[in-house]
Amino acid sequence: MTIEEFKQSCQGCKVDVLGIGISNTPLIRYLADLGAHVTAHDKKERDALGPICAELEALGVSLCLGEGYLDALDGEIIFKTPGMRFDLPQLVAARARGAHVTSEVEVFFALCPAPIIGVTGSDGKTTTTTLIYEMLTAGGHHCHLGGNIGDPLLYRVEDIRPSDYVVLELSSFQLHTMRQSPHIAVVTNVSPNHLDMHKSYEEYKEAKANIFRYQTAADVLVYNEDNDVTRAYAAEANGKRVGFSRRGEASVCLQGGAICVSGRPVLRTDDIKVPGMHNVENYMAAIGAVYGLVDEAVFSQVAKSFGGVPHRIELVRTLDGVRYYNSSIDSSPNRTANTLRVFDRRVILIAGGKDKGIPYDDMGKIIAEHVKTLLLIGATSDKIEAALRAETARTGAGADVDVHRASTYQEVVALARSLAKEGDIVVLSPASTSFDMFKNFEERGNLFKELVCAL
Repeated sequence: MTIEEFKQSCQGCKVDVLGIGISNTPLIRYLADLGAHVTAHDKKERDALGPICAELEALGVSLCLGEGYLDALDGEIIFKTPGMRFDLPQLVAARARGAHVTSEVEVFFALCPAPIIGVTGSDGKTTTTTLIYEMLTAGGHHCHLGGNIGDPLLYRVEDIRPSDYVVLELSSFQLHTMRQSPHIAVVTNVSPNHLDMHKSYEEYKEAKANIFRYQTAADVLVYNEDNDVTRAYAAEANGKRVGFSRRGEASVCLQGGAICVSGRPVLRTDDIKVPGMHNVENYMAAIGAVYGLVDEAVFSQVAKSFGGVPHRIELVRTLDGVRYYNSSIDSSPNRTANTLRVFDRRVILIAGGKDKGIPYDDMGKIIAEHVKTLLLIGATSDKIEAALRAETARTGAGADVDVHRASTYQEVVALARSLAKEGDIVVLSPASTSFDMFKNFEERGNLFKELVCAL
C-alpha cells in the first residue's frame, strides 16, 4: 500500500484506537486529520487522563473510557496499543466480524519508503538502537529514530525519503503480531522477560523471532553468538548472518582490547565512554548493523562522545564522596546483574518493584558477590530477599549483606544517604518493573534523581 492509498482509505473510515498514551496520541491526531471517524478507548477515566480528552474531542474524536472501554469496538480498523494482547476476547470478536486489527508500527512498516534497521533483545536494545542512529547520523545519513523510543513515526512517514534510514527499537509486544521484518534485524540477546504479559517463555522467544522471520536473502540478521537463543535464531534466518561475540570468534568479535570486524580492528574498547562489558557488546551489535554504511572513523568518534542513554547507569551526582547512579531501566534480574558487574566494589543497591513473572533465583548469587547493603522497596522485595537467603543457606555467601526495607522512595533515598560512607556507590537498579508505584521507569528514575539532587 502506498501512502496516498492509506490516506484515502482512512477518509470516512471508522477507526478504533486502543490506548490514549504517549505512542497513540499522535496517531489519533493523525488519523483524525486524515478524515477518519476515530474513537479513542482507554481504561482510565476522564479525570485521570486530564486535558488530552478535551483536546481530542475538539478534533472530532469520540472517547470510550473506563472499565468497559473495549466493549464497543465497531471500527473497520482497530489500532491496539503495543502492550495489549492480540487474543483478548473483544479483539477476537472484532476480527470475526471482519475488522482489521493492527498497530502503529505494523502500518508504518507497510508504508515506510526507506530501509528499516530494527533492534530487539531482552537487554541493551535502547542503547544499541541509539548507537546505530548516532553512527549513521555521524556518517552523513539522514535518519529517523522511533519504535519503542523516540516519537511514533507513522504520522511523519511522508517526510521520510527512500535515501534515509529508519532505526526502530522493537519490543516483544510490538513484534508479536508482525508479519514484516526490517532490512537489517539486530537481536542483542534473549533471556526470560515480560512473562507477566506473555503466556510462556516460548511465546516470548517466538515474538522476538518475528524481527527476522520474514526477511529475504537480501536482508541481514545481526545476532549474539554468545546467547543460546539468538544463536539458534541464526540457524533459521533467510538472509546474511552477522554474529558478534566477546568470548570467541565471530564476524564481529573482541581481540586484544579492540572490536574487530573479520579480524580487522575498528574500535579500541578504551575509547568507549560508557562503562561495562555489556556496553562493549552493544557497540559490537551496532557496528555489525552499520558496517559498510559509514566510515570506520565514525565508530571512535561516537564512542568518545556518547555518554549513554538516561536511566542506564546514569551518574546523578557525587555527594560527600558517595556516587549515586540511576539505572531505573533495569527491570529484570539479568539487567541488574549487568549493572552491578560494572562497578569495581560492592555497592549499596536499591532494588524492588513489580513482578514480571520471571525467576529471581539467580539474583541471590549476584547480590552476594556485588552488594554490601541491600535496600528493598516495592512488590518484589520478598522475592529478592528470599533469593539472597537461599544463596546464603546453600553456599554461605551473602551472610554479610546488610538488608533494609523502605516503603517510599523518599525513605529509601534518605536511608541510602544515612548508610553510605565516603567511597561508597549507591545504585538504583530495581530488577523489576516500575508499575507498582509509577507510570514507567522514567518516572521512577526521575524521582530518584530529584530526591538525590535534593540531598
